[in-house]
Amino acid sequence: MISRIERLCIERGLKMTGQRRVIARVLSDAEDHPDVEELYRRASGLDQNISIATVYRTVRLLEEKGILERRDFGGGRARYEPTEHGHHHHLIDIETGRVVEFEDAEHERVLQAIAGRLGFDLVSHRLELFGRRRPRGRDKADE
Repeated sequence: MISRIERLCIERGLKMTGQRRVIARVLSDAEDHPDVEELYRRASGLDQNISIATVYRTVRLLEEKGILERRDFGGGRARYEPTEHGHHHHLIDIETGRVVEFEDAEHERVLQAIAGRLGFDLVSHRLELFGRRRPRGRDKADE
């Protein structure tokens, strides 16, 4: 079965080598936002002939073709996610680097209202929140 990243590659005219297929599959299966080192670790587990240079070149090509989006969540390493991932936002745990994706209709309405009040139609936006997980048992009422 063809992965969604591989399908996008084919639609955009990229030649699909065996190693690109593996990298596309790893990216399609990812439920997180892996960096290149993590992509390499996962891809080389499926094909030991994949080099880190191949992963870097492939990621750069997929980014240039608009198939992947580069994200900088701090920590000094770019992380990636498919562009066809739907509109969502990110909450980054500053201690673990874990990224939580979320949608919030109320937030979307507020941003549309702000843009409208200022005489604009909102075309795009990005929200990245950075936080620290609260100790168990501590909630907003405790503050």
